[in-house]
Amino acid sequence: MNESKSNISLKYGDIAIAYTLLRILIGANYFNHGFTRIFDVPGFVEETVLRLQDSYFPEFLVRINSYLVPPVELAVGVLMILGLAMRSAVIITLGLLVILMLGITSIQEWGPGNSMLIHGIVLFILLAGHRFNIYSVDELIRKR
Repeated sequence: MNESKSNISLKYGDIAIAYTLLRILIGANYFNHGFTRIFDVPGFVEETVLRLQDSYFPEFLVRINSYLVPPVELAVGVLMILGLAMRSAVIITLGLLVILMLGITSIQEWGPGNSMLIHGIVLFILLAGHRFNIYSVDELIRKR
């Protein structure tokens, strides 16, 4: 019996394009999360405090973290879209996700937690594949 093997080869340029599009996609997601909240941070904070009132976290911690979420989301979203300080933006976003995951799972809201896991996997891919970030401001700076 003659088995036919297909040779699958991934081209560096194709991976770089896929990386760029994934980077822009997740960046747009974080940008819009931050952008839609940044004009009413106090409202977002109060909503979050109310949502997490039954968690084991003290209100002052929820409040402090909630004030940081919209500007951080907005900033990392812009950085990811541009591909600027990409490694740092991804690491900061993963840290933010850990904090958000602790909050949302403390009140047993598993649906949003699952969504955060997917974001975490995408961020892992972006960090692990950082060498494919060639269509970016980081690369323009590196080449100078």
